[in-house]
Amino acid sequence: MRIISICPSNTELLAYLDSLSMLVGVDDFSDWPASIQSLPMLGPDLSIRMDDLENLMPDLVLASLSVPGMEKNIEKLSERGIPHIVLNPQSLQDIADDLIRVGEAIGQAKKGNDASEQFLERLLKYEKASSQIPNPPSLYWEWWPKPVFTPGRINWLTEVSRYAGGENIFADIEKASVQTDWDDVLERDPDYICLAWVGIQEKRVNPKLVKQRPNWSNMKAVQQNKILVLEEALYCRPSPRLLNGIDKLGKILHPHIFGKDK
Repeated sequence: MRIISICPSNTELLAYLDSLSMLVGVDDFSDWPASIQSLPMLGPDLSIRMDDLENLMPDLVLASLSVPGMEKNIEKLSERGIPHIVLNPQSLQDIADDLIRVGEAIGQAKKGNDASEQFLERLLKYEKASSQIPNPPSLYWEWWPKPVFTPGRINWLTEVSRYAGGENIFADIEKASVQTDWDDVLERDPDYICLAWVGIQEKRVNPKLVKQRPNWSNMKAVQQNKILVLEEALYCRPSPRLLNGIDKLGKILHPHIFGKDK
């Protein structure tokens, strides 16, 4: 099959299915694994060049609704009659299910089932480790600084927090993405601030700017310098690489537990 992925998380799903050899094109933001960088790049995930995509004659396009604005890509695929499936994972179980779904769609059902089982098995190990923590620290995740966006209950980062031995301070809001403000975060007073700005490399994220926000010097996380700059690719993409994010965060929060070999 000739497959095109127009979202980084979908490309990473194919990698976990050991099926990258089927890829003939990707979006500009797909950057893992490095072996895909020789493939034709079809534009940013929100502005795919459909003529170029169609010229690659795909048997299947893996589309996504994981980022707001991708609906227009799906509309154009439908208008042109290009075969595609649309993924919209919100939870870690959704990711496990998508491994099966994509595996079936590309004629690799066994690989899909195996990859899904392995994904869930690793989650069980992290669940066992995190269950040893009686008082999980509270975490504030920041996707974007101004306006402030953070994940709510219906998002994989709430689960990532729990598996890593923490607790998302906005898990009380029944949304996938929450627009809030600095005063609300200050009032919730998290133990840790986790900066994972979407589309921004961690080297360009400056935690000093966070410390300068009004009254944030009174926050526990700021006073104790518990401001984490985390890789966007390991936390903001709904793919099996979130397992690596759980592992990394767990080792930061609880090295005595997660530092052990899983």
